[in-house]
Amino acid sequence: MGSRFDEMRIFAGNGNLPLARAISDRLGVPLGDITIVKFSNENIFVKLNESVREKDVFVIQSLSMPDLSDRIMELLIMLDACKRASAGRITAVIPYYAYGRTDKKDQPRVPITARLLADMIQVAGAHQVMTIDLHAGQIQGFFSIPMDELTAMNLLVRYFADKGWNDLIVVSPDVGFAKRARNFAEALNAPLAIAEKRRLQHFDRKDGSLTVPEILNLIGDVRGKRCLIVDDEIATGSSILEVVQLLEKEGASEIYACCVHAVFAGNAIERLRASSLREVVVTDTLPIPPERRWPGLTILSVSTLIAEVIQRIHSGVSVDTIFQHRRHPALS
Repeated sequence: MGSRFDEMRIFAGNGNLPLARAISDRLGVPLGDITIVKFSNENIFVKLNESVREKDVFVIQSLSMPDLSDRIMELLIMLDACKRASAGRITAVIPYYAYGRTDKKDQPRVPITARLLADMIQVAGAHQVMTIDLHAGQIQGFFSIPMDELTAMNLLVRYFADKGWNDLIVVSPDVGFAKRARNFAEALNAPLAIAEKRRLQHFDRKDGSLTVPEILNLIGDVRGKRCLIVDDEIATGSSILEVVQLLEKEGASEIYACCVHAVFAGNAIERLRASSLREVVVTDTLPIPPERRWPGLTILSVSTLIAEVIQRIHSGVSVDTIFQHRRHPALS
């Protein structure tokens, strides 16, 4: 099936330029010429330096730290610039969707920021959105335009499957992630353990934290086993490291961790490096500069996945067929 648009254009914000370049290289389409400037008054200026009229435009922007608010504004302004330049179709490619934890009103008088962000992206001009492993699946429903949520869990499964371990047990860091962790464990033909965690309501005025996690017990036997903690993202690392301590107490022989989104906020990297984790495996949905890496960190690239989906969207081919021959049935 051919595209109804003659040409594809790819533009990237500053959220994750290395990933955008890798996607561009795999597609054989150079990144579009764009100017993004932050003035001294902190206003952000964007200019497309080439025509996008009636073109199929893909705007790649990971909503990353630092300067998360700048990354969001860059995305919105780029989308608006494409819309006002008469782009034929505009797809927002957002490898990491920020504010994913604010997907519902779990307290009185709080916002649903994930929905607000979805509304802004649509108003700015996106015709459709592509993202990877949302923290909460219901965020898909916040969009009234087509939304493709890809998964990078298959990359993580293949990485650990290739190790050929026969004593592996997958560990969910909390009950809320247990279903996805169970699917991950089934894909590796491994048993599942669950860290039962309760959160005590607490507000820390220094860092704005609303909760403090407390690990209570472990459901499952990990004694003498290689343990793999799996989650969708690692932010401060507090939850992961509490699970590590629990697994050590329960007699685990080796402990590994993996996630899709390496947020690594605050001093997370220093804490992970100092822990007993043998290896932390993540993807490049968020940028990790060389100076923040360490020997125990492995980064898998999602560039091939995103590039293939972009090509399929441009060509009018079903996206789901990618996963039908690549994913384990347990991850369907």
